[in-house]
Amino acid sequence: MIKKEGLDEAKIGKALGMLLIDRKNEFRELSKMIMPKTLTHPIKNWEQFVLNFCLDVSEAFNTWSGDINLNPNSPQKALTILRQLSRDKTSMIQLSHLMNISYDLAEEFKVIYSRL
Repeated sequence: MIKKEGLDEAKIGKALGMLLIDRKNEFRELSKMIMPKTLTHPIKNWEQFVLNFCLDVSEAFNTWSGDINLNPNSPQKALTILRQLSRDKTSMIQLSHLMNISYDLAEEFKVIYSRL
């Protein structure tokens, strides 16, 4: 399950399920970019893996925009996000498209979670 402070596992599962109803295609598109292609077996709960990545993108954006302070892992996390999303991309437009999807999914999840 997703390991974020202050989040209830039952509410996470319910909010993720509700988000997947409308955003399954976006989850699949991101999973193609961030999941290793050399896996011998699929990752269980891949949707949670993608959501966790999206929450990391949202947190990174808050760091980049100055809303929260840098922590020692911020530069490494930012580079990891950029490397994962920019794999096989030929323009910044393609990269920003995936970053927008990631950010939007995280924000939608937060709204759904807060309403539960």
